[in-house]
Amino acid sequence: QVQLVESGGGLAQAGDPPRLSCAASGGTLTRYIMGWFRQAPGKEREFVSAISWSSGGTYYGDSVKGRFTISRNNARNMFLRMNGLQPEDTAVYYCAARRDNGMETRYDRYDYWGQGTQVTVSS
Repeated sequence: QVQLVESGGGLAQAGDPPRLSCAASGGTLTRYIMGWFRQAPGKEREFVSAISWSSGGTYYGDSVKGRFTISRNNARNMFLRMNGLQPEDTAVYYCAARRDNGMETRYDRYDYWGQGTQVTVSS
């Protein structure tokens, strides 16, 4: 069982890109793929990025490729650095985890979820 807690959301300021954090507890993380998803009002949950805890391999959704960076550390934390933010990046951002059976972009393939953190980008 993996528990996930996100932090770092809020109102994004120009020149100060936010960095979201996800603290993971429980489970053996080297057996997991960890990911970030987001959901804007009235829209489906969208894949943002994922990282293999064991290999460090990463994958990005087309809408954030080249702007966002996913990473993790040895203290069971995952991060999402968000550069080049646009108003359409406004959403609730969720941390998620699934057993490491390969990268996956479908949200229904993830087993564990955090409570989400709101990121708001003004125009």
